[in-house]
Amino acid sequence: MIIRKLGIDLGTANTLVFVPEQGIVIQEPSVVAVSKPDNRVLAIGKEAKEMVGRTPSDIVVYRPMKDGVIADYRVTQSILRYFINKACGFWKFLKPDVIVSVPAGSTSTERKAVIDAAREAGARSTFVVKEPVLAALGAGVPINVPSGNMIVNIGGGVSEVAVISLGGVVTWESIRIAGDRLNQAIIDYMKKKHNLVIGEKTAEDLKIQVGSVMPMLEKEKLSMEIRGQDIVENLPRNMEINSNDIAEALQPQMKEIIQAVKNVLRETPPELAADIVEKGMILTGGGALLRRLDDLILKTTGVPAYVSDEPLFCVAKGTGVILDNLEIYKRSLQSFK
Repeated sequence: MIIRKLGIDLGTANTLVFVPEQGIVIQEPSVVAVSKPDNRVLAIGKEAKEMVGRTPSDIVVYRPMKDGVIADYRVTQSILRYFINKACGFWKFLKPDVIVSVPAGSTSTERKAVIDAAREAGARSTFVVKEPVLAALGAGVPINVPSGNMIVNIGGGVSEVAVISLGGVVTWESIRIAGDRLNQAIIDYMKKKHNLVIGEKTAEDLKIQVGSVMPMLEKEKLSMEIRGQDIVENLPRNMEINSNDIAEALQPQMKEIIQAVKNVLRETPPELAADIVEKGMILTGGGALLRRLDDLILKTTGVPAYVSDEPLFCVAKGTGVILDNLEIYKRSLQSFK
């Protein structure tokens, strides 16, 4: 099948590629392995992530995206070329039209960098769309109507809260407290509270398997056995961690996310605020899967919150909605000549 259009959710932690009529065809880590002596890209995506913690000194594995924006232009271009070519397959010589997600808080310079990188990576024409708009579309929200819709999108590098009406972002706030910072908070908590050093992968597994943002009842809480390095004995040690430990670890970060939600609600025009109170807000992104996040938002703001279907895929699915209806959503598209 000839691929003429692509939607790319270029995230800090993962990159997803959407193809019309096929859906999400690629979901891989936004990770690259580079040879330091000649600055050559050795591996991208899943292959590069498997190298984490296992490389010699002359190979470095890292993410070229930081807080949702390009931190390393050349390597990001390589990642985009890799995903565009992989999605197009045999037909990669036919340049596709590409839509790429960008944070609502990205500057015009950062947005232009994404467009330039995609063009040089093999796209024919490239447009960027703000992530909250794509997340809303992917969650099935009709964004072009004169009604307020509130999106809380918690990704890997950045959390964004936005109110959308008539196809545009009315009020928004972007903070760099998201999946990566939550993992670090768990690492810090384990070290401080239990004298146990754990890695990022273990912290992420804890967040996913037993993570909660509010304490759970004894009969409801989940637990998981982990292994880390004891600081005192300097030996490996096993330990059982439960949901309430993770809720305690994440408390400072969740306060900042809730504060961002409150700030956006305060700045929202009264008519749109009334719509949001009536309909509630939509939670998207990987962070939306944290247990009891909807309860925490309702308790602290008084506004109900609902986790979208497949929150991890909302932004990518949103690119598909726009690709199928470019004329309808042209106000949401941004390009730079």
